[in-house]
Amino acid sequence: MDPSSDRTDPTSTTDRSQEELPVSQPASPGQSPSEDYSEVASVDEIAKGIVRLECESSAEGGVCHVYLVGTAHVSQESCKEVKAVISYLKPQVVFLELCPSRVNILTPQNFKVPTTSEMFEMWKNQKANPFGILYSWFLAKVASKLEVLPGAEFRVAYEEAMSYGARVILGDRPVEITLRRTWGNMPTWHKIKFLYHIVFQSVFLPGADEIAKMLKEMDDADALTVVVQEMSKAFPSLMETLIVERDKYMSQALLRVARENSSVVAVVGKGHLSGIKKNWMQPVEVQSLLEVPSTRKGFGVFKIFASVGVVTGVAVASGIYLWSKK
Repeated sequence: MDPSSDRTDPTSTTDRSQEELPVSQPASPGQSPSEDYSEVASVDEIAKGIVRLECESSAEGGVCHVYLVGTAHVSQESCKEVKAVISYLKPQVVFLELCPSRVNILTPQNFKVPTTSEMFEMWKNQKANPFGILYSWFLAKVASKLEVLPGAEFRVAYEEAMSYGARVILGDRPVEITLRRTWGNMPTWHKIKFLYHIVFQSVFLPGADEIAKMLKEMDDADALTVVVQEMSKAFPSLMETLIVERDKYMSQALLRVARENSSVVAVVGKGHLSGIKKNWMQPVEVQSLLEVPSTRKGFGVFKIFASVGVVTGVAVASGIYLWSKK
């Protein structure tokens, strides 16, 4: 990464923190049968709410068509739509709302709720700060109650892209930076209140049926945004670091990819659609989004949190928060 410039032009290539995954050989005919979309006139018949973007490109044709597919993160329907869109469009690149530290989400995960002693060891060895440790524990407890594990749509997108040899780009901001900025920007009192909230709510987690019902009610971009905004009333920095900043970062990363290709499908949470569209083709101060409040060493990426993901966790945690207030 080139730190020489704080303001990054949309066409700049200074930040290269996103990762391209190795491309497998395209599947042989009949090896991975695809759906027949010969009767489909438009991708809008396959999935609802697709956001279209365009930009100039160095690829053949001189323009790149970008399709943003918004997902609910823990929805079987979202998985089906993602697979169908990629199978129908067969883009050159599939862009995922993941960072290199969270690549393990592309393989099936077995969530294990850490014990008290394991969490103490993480804190003792400075593998994570209190926010990360307790939040990881909370999310693991939530994940253990879900029928569709968080991030399933990313695995589906990756597998579909690999079936015909498309490039896969992990274009989200590094999760460790997001966590450090979230924790570092919180006043001390908010940190105490936030940790108490997570511990308290985890004790009274609703059952699997209630969580499924709650997530169904949240299966809308506006609803998800409202949920995060609700949490931001008590913790103002959450909306900025977990949603707004990442919208800017991913919009910039996606634009760089689009500048070099003719077709891209981006799979992101529904709550990011409007923000990415808003920041499209706009100057973004990428370097400022990568700065962290301190240079303390020992802040690693803990497996549980990395597997679940930042926005999924906030959506679920804040959904439970709202559910508990009813």
